[in-house]
Amino acid sequence: MEVRILEKEGNYLRFLISGISTPIANALRRIMIAEVPSMAIEDVIVIENSSPMNDEILALRLGLIPLKTDLDSYFIPEECTCQSELGCNQCSVTLTLEANANEENRTVYSRELKSTNPDITPVSDKIPILKLAYGQSVRLECYARLGKGKVHTKWQPVSACAYKYASVIQINTEKCDFCRRCIKACPKNILNKDKKKITIFEIEKCDLCNECVIACPIDAIQVEKVKDTFIFMIESTGALTTDRIIYEANKILINKTNDFQEQLLNIKSGEI
Repeated sequence: MEVRILEKEGNYLRFLISGISTPIANALRRIMIAEVPSMAIEDVIVIENSSPMNDEILALRLGLIPLKTDLDSYFIPEECTCQSELGCNQCSVTLTLEANANEENRTVYSRELKSTNPDITPVSDKIPILKLAYGQSVRLECYARLGKGKVHTKWQPVSACAYKYASVIQINTEKCDFCRRCIKACPKNILNKDKKKITIFEIEKCDLCNECVIACPIDAIQVEKVKDTFIFMIESTGALTTDRIIYEANKILINKTNDFQEQLLNIKSGEI
C-alpha cells in the first residue's frame, strides 16, 4: 500500500492511495461521512426569545453550526457513565447566548456563543444565527455533544468526501501524427506537445472522461483506470482536521474488521 499527499490546504485534502480494493475505498468514504464523531449542539433551552424566529427553527440553526471538536476529552453520550439527559462535563459542553438589540436592528453571529470549554467553539465566528429588531432579545443555553453523521448530518465532520479511480494514459507514438486534437479536447489541460511527442503532466487531475480518446481520429491514445489506486478528496467542516478524520476512519474500519473476525470465530467454535 502507498499513500501520497497530492494537495493540502486548510480544510481541504487530496491524496492518492494504492493497493486497496474498491470496497475498502468505499468503506473508508462511508465511515468518514457517517461514523467519525464530531461535536454539535443537540439540546437548546430557550429562556427568552422575542425575535420573529420560532424557538424550533432557532434550535435547528444552532445545531447546524460546526463546532471545533476534541475527541480525546469527551465520550459519546451512549458510552458515558452519567446517562444524563443533558450530559455531564465528560460528554457535554454548555454554550450560552445572550443578545439584545438596544440601539438598532442587528444580526446575531456565532461569535456570541460563549462556551464553557474554550476548545469547543464555533468553527467560524461569522455565521449569522438570527436578526433582532430594535427592542428584541434572545437568551438561551445550548448543550453540545458528540454524535455521528448516520444519526444526523449536523454531526458529519466532512462537507465533501469523494474518491475516483486513478488513471493511466498511453500514447502510441507510432500512430500519433501530433494533430493536437487530444490536447485541445482535454478539459483538465493535462496534455501538451513537447517537440515530437505528447507529454502528460498532473495525471492525477484526469477524471476518465475520455474526451481525448474521442477526439483522436486514429485511436493513438488510450485512457484506462487503475483498479487498485484511488484519489480521495476530503473537505472538513473544520470540526476536525482532515488528518484526524482519516485517522479515526481507519481506526473504526480496523475495529469493525476485528469485531467481524471475532464473530466468525465464535460461530466456527459453536459459541454462537
